[in-house]
Amino acid sequence: MNSKLWRNVYLGIENLLLHKLRTLLTMLGVVFGVGSVVAMLSVGEGASSQAMEQIKKVGSNNIILKSVKSQKEESTSSTTRSFMSMYGLTYDDHLRIAETFDTVAQAVPVKIVRKEARLGDRSLELRVVGTAPEWFEMLDRPKVAGRVLTRQDIQNQANVAVLTEYGSRRLLATTNTIGNHVRIGSDFFKVVGIVKSEGGSAGNIQMPDERVDAYIPINIARKYYGDIIQRRTAGSRTRERVELHQIIAKVKEIEHVEQTAAGIKAMLERFHEDKDYQISVPLALLKQARETKRTFNIVLGSIAAISLLVGGIGIMNIMLASVTERTREIGIRRAIGAKRKQIINQFIIETVVLSSIGGLVGIGLGITIPKVITHFSGMPTIITQSSILISFSISIGIGIVFGLYPAVRAANVDPIIALRHE
Repeated sequence: MNSKLWRNVYLGIENLLLHKLRTLLTMLGVVFGVGSVVAMLSVGEGASSQAMEQIKKVGSNNIILKSVKSQKEESTSSTTRSFMSMYGLTYDDHLRIAETFDTVAQAVPVKIVRKEARLGDRSLELRVVGTAPEWFEMLDRPKVAGRVLTRQDIQNQANVAVLTEYGSRRLLATTNTIGNHVRIGSDFFKVVGIVKSEGGSAGNIQMPDERVDAYIPINIARKYYGDIIQRRTAGSRTRERVELHQIIAKVKEIEHVEQTAAGIKAMLERFHEDKDYQISVPLALLKQARETKRTFNIVLGSIAAISLLVGGIGIMNIMLASVTERTREIGIRRAIGAKRKQIINQFIIETVVLSSIGGLVGIGLGITIPKVITHFSGMPTIITQSSILISFSISIGIGIVFGLYPAVRAANVDPIIALRHE
């Protein structure tokens, strides 16, 4: 059986080589179709994977609450030259979330201010983040050197700061990093640790660790910088009173995340007259990203399927022409005892060989295109084994489906009429 199969494969390749240019042109449809499938799936997989990694870094068990200006505050501040707007999350909100919800394991307050940092003749504008030690556990921030904030720092009201890699390089350069003192605003802070810089965004969630972040105890941030931020622009001065810029709540069990987020939302609606907060749930974004990825793959797959359909029609067209050209050969084979089944097998094998070779070339093209895209644009692409297997299976399927009709037509040719064919 195997020897017959390989003999038929050999005959199929031999017949295809008789018309090299025609075979090549026929395969192009399959080549581009399969290449498109592999390339599009790798681009989609890369973009989706990047988005999901960003969301996972924020923590799938976390709920992120952020202070935002309400529409009422926006309209008032835009028409008033000197105005103090009051909005956002409060210390009471933090206490209510931490003490009211049994499903919440930890709730961390975050206060953010912009301050210039100086060390010798070096300066850098930092995003000073006042927070609690649990912040580093909840967001899984990799430590590079030294330590992160501790409970003792909060209790002792210590002037300590944790910098990012980027910030420490810009400020401290070649001097010893850990143990050095940096002036932030008008106060001096001892650098006790460095964490990895991982700026970016996930959906509408701004990653809390930007390149220029400096983390200090929350009580020190409140003591030194207060809750009022003043901004001066040409001809006007605005002041904002914001107690907390973020609250990050970690839920004990992942299945309670969405339910807890709904409870927190209801609680905030009860205590805030205006909608001056925003709730983001990384888990919901993760689900949304997966759903988007699935839709994206379906759309891209449909586009590539059109190319494959055109390639399949080309194969059928050329095989019908081949049947006509080889009518006398078919008649001779039938006359010496060949069965219809054998004629069908012969033509099916030829089309499968044609589409398989096209599929292999297409896979090579599909692997090359994402590498070129990544090299020139920096866009991440991921080629998966499943996309290659699916693409190659589709190319074989095209050979079978579009070769079946020409094969059956060849098998049904009357031997006597076929022998008279010139």
